[in-house]
Amino acid sequence: MKARITIWLMCAIAVLAWSGVAGAQTAPPAPKVQLPSGETVWNLSGDWDALIENYGPKVGGGTYPNVFRITQTGSEFKAIRLRDNPPPSVARAGSVSVRGELDKNGFKRVEIVRGTGDALLSKGQISEDAKKITLDDGFITRMTLTRK
Repeated sequence: MKARITIWLMCAIAVLAWSGVAGAQTAPPAPKVQLPSGETVWNLSGDWDALIENYGPKVGGGTYPNVFRITQTGSEFKAIRLRDNPPPSVARAGSVSVRGELDKNGFKRVEIVRGTGDALLSKGQISEDAKKITLDDGFITRMTLTRK
């Protein structure tokens, strides 16, 4: 009787273990693109929700959302605004909002582009799963982009 219970118990454990392995979901790989040089960089192409925060001397510009569309060619990318920024900003839909270049560690160079066309050299960070980007020029603008 003990042998029969032990066998049934072992079978039940095996079935549970197998179903746990079979049902486990693996995280999708982070989006990457391989350059002709063989280097692999993030693929940032797509639509991103953007939260723009003005601070310092431009605090009067406030905090507001937008949507950016990033297009990437090799390691270079640019983002355009899909909606007008609210007044007092002069940034209109279709204008460039961010541009830069990637390397294997993230950003090689990144600039926040104001509505006036001025480019502000910025620091940026890409999350491990490439679903969030934070940008800050260190003086007037901070942006948080979240992949849609």
